[in-house]
Amino acid sequence: MNVAVVGANGQIGKQVIGLLKESSEHTPRAIVRKEEQARAFEQDGVQSSLVDLEGTVDEITHGLKGADAVVFTAGSGGKTGADKTLLIDLDGAVKTMEAAKQAGIDRFIMVSALQAHNRENWNESLKPYYVAKHFADRALEQSGLTYTIIRPGGLLNEAGKGKVTAGENLSRESIPREDVAGTVVASLDEERTFNKGFDLITGNDGIEVAVRNV
Repeated sequence: MNVAVVGANGQIGKQVIGLLKESSEHTPRAIVRKEEQARAFEQDGVQSSLVDLEGTVDEITHGLKGADAVVFTAGSGGKTGADKTLLIDLDGAVKTMEAAKQAGIDRFIMVSALQAHNRENWNESLKPYYVAKHFADRALEQSGLTYTIIRPGGLLNEAGKGKVTAGENLSRESIPREDVAGTVVASLDEERTFNKGFDLITGNDGIEVAVRNV
């Protein structure tokens, strides 16, 4: 499966690219915004496409053509304002869904945020981000695409444990980015994740087992 990773230069995106590159079943394509990022991936043997999520749906479609699946892990980042959060995390995500449909791609995995589906449990200090994630996820659910929405807890820059808990309404705990990436890749072909969303934190189940049981 050829997998277009939108936000490939981000911390989770790079981990997803690495796992796909090691896989015998998948081939990654890095979807990035800057030419120097694209060059770095190409030098590492990874095909890349330049895409600006603030551009048009047709431009995004061009960058996705030929892919069999899309992983959306792009974000405006914590240093930008609410305006960029809306433009990238919400509108950029929705335009990518529209572009996937135009490109004939059915499979779409969204990296969201813990409890984004449940307004009562949003992190008040990140409310604009949660608003964007909530409505992007809802748009994906209504898109007609074969989706999986992964809602990880607090993201850690440490080695993955390979043990997670996946389910509904999990407590506000953390998870290494490496394990989020592992869950993304494990979900690509796992039909039990199709058209489902789930919270994800460090736990006791192997990743393959967890995605089979969501």
